[in-house]
Amino acid sequence: MTASPVTAPVAAVPATAGAPGARAAWIMLASGWSANQFSALLGAYRGRFGLTESTVTGLFAVYVVGLIPALLIAGPLADRRGRRRVALAALALNVLSTLLLMAGGAWGHTWLLLPGRFLTGVGAGALLAAGSAWIKELSGSPRRAGLFVSAGFATGGLAAALIARWAPWPMVTAYVPHVLLGAAAGWLALAAPETHRPARPLGSAAAHEHTGRRFRRTVLPLAPWVFTAPTIGFVTLPSTLHTGLVLTGLATAVVPGTGLLTARRAPSTPTAGLLAVAAGTATAAVAAATGNEPLALLAAVVLGAGYGLALTYGLTRTAALAPPHRLARWTARFWTVAYLGMFTPYVLTLLGHLTTTPSLLAAVALLALAHAGFAAFQAGRPTRGRTP
Repeated sequence: MTASPVTAPVAAVPATAGAPGARAAWIMLASGWSANQFSALLGAYRGRFGLTESTVTGLFAVYVVGLIPALLIAGPLADRRGRRRVALAALALNVLSTLLLMAGGAWGHTWLLLPGRFLTGVGAGALLAAGSAWIKELSGSPRRAGLFVSAGFATGGLAAALIARWAPWPMVTAYVPHVLLGAAAGWLALAAPETHRPARPLGSAAAHEHTGRRFRRTVLPLAPWVFTAPTIGFVTLPSTLHTGLVLTGLATAVVPGTGLLTARRAPSTPTAGLLAVAAGTATAAVAAATGNEPLALLAAVVLGAGYGLALTYGLTRTAALAPPHRLARWTARFWTVAYLGMFTPYVLTLLGHLTTTPSLLAAVALLALAHAGFAAFQAGRPTRGRTP
């Protein structure tokens, strides 16, 4: 079945223009790096500043509180005003947020961590909305943005953990690489042109509604699992096992690193990602129950594969369904629902007084397995008669 085009082309740069896309993609690496550099330092903040478990987990979640409104605002803004200016402004804000976190560590002002993390989310959200659409139109590949974000997730956390373990002034020096990376990424992206030109939408209202229903039915329900998987791997598990700083940093690298390798050639099917998430969460439940750190790393690998499979399906399917003049806002919707999964560690912490963490993880694994079964059933349904 071939869908009819619903809009006139809006990209000013040919899909084969890979060089500008490669230059601009580094801003997505900076976005992913900024998110995970703080995750790797959660244990250090508990130990050095005496922050409670709920406070540290709350600071982790504040990132999402800033990110979601930024996604919802930046997506439509990039569709109206252009991808390039929104993405570059978001990158500048992303670097500023890291400077705030550095200041909080340098002067011991822990109150600076709250606005720092909030602005990290705002900058990263705007980058994901505008940058994903910009890079897709520059390179012709809906996967490239996700690959660079995953690379940032993988390297940012590990680098921050290693620096904090062995470098002086760890709560300051751990953030230096992101400042340098952000400046370099901005310099590279300046040479990439704008891609978006307003176009008059074509096609019937029925065609728009049909693609919208498919997006809401097949993409958005999967989206929360994208970040449920990695946050279990590098937040919930290390916290439950009380692992050291280096092992925590290793987990923050293993999960998105495996996702990066998986996403390069991942199949476009939601079932595979959900099955991997279910298997990884079940393994995590056993690791949490036994205190087995090698098994926890194995769980991180499987959860990373689930993350990569789910992310690739989501970005690829969104790009296939979205009308070109609404690509940024549809991409923003996908990222918005995906990032709801980052609240998973906080929800598990809140529910911890009801039952044990291994039991909660087992319940999450069963939910993912049930969703995988439903997705397989949905994919097998006949499509005849569903095209307007």
